[in-house]
Amino acid sequence: MDCSHNNCGACCGGNCGGCGGALELTEGELALLRRFAQLPFLPAARRWDSEMPVYLEENAGPEAFSAAILALARKGLIRLDYDIPLQNFDYAGYGQYPCQGSMALTARGQTALDLLDIQGIEA
Repeated sequence: MDCSHNNCGACCGGNCGGCGGALELTEGELALLRRFAQLPFLPAARRWDSEMPVYLEENAGPEAFSAAILALARKGLIRLDYDIPLQNFDYAGYGQYPCQGSMALTARGQTALDLLDIQGIEA
């Protein structure tokens, strides 16, 4: 596939080599990525009839982080696994979301966090 070098994610996972490896993050993506800096594994869930992930641990609405989770996964910064629930985590608050799993920071996500820390980028 021909890359138009516009960081759209269509051809190269959101990291277009011709653009100097730039990675654009929304405020929500950055906030969630910073949460992964504190805990590299977080709970995730969804309904059986939906692909929208939910993360309920930040006292926000159920879909508050859905777009950020999907975007970080598309960019390869986190991995979303509905078949790997967190051990010893109480999923009671996720009762209406029967597909319960986890999210994990990837090596690429750790590199992005390291660069954010080094460059001192603030949300």
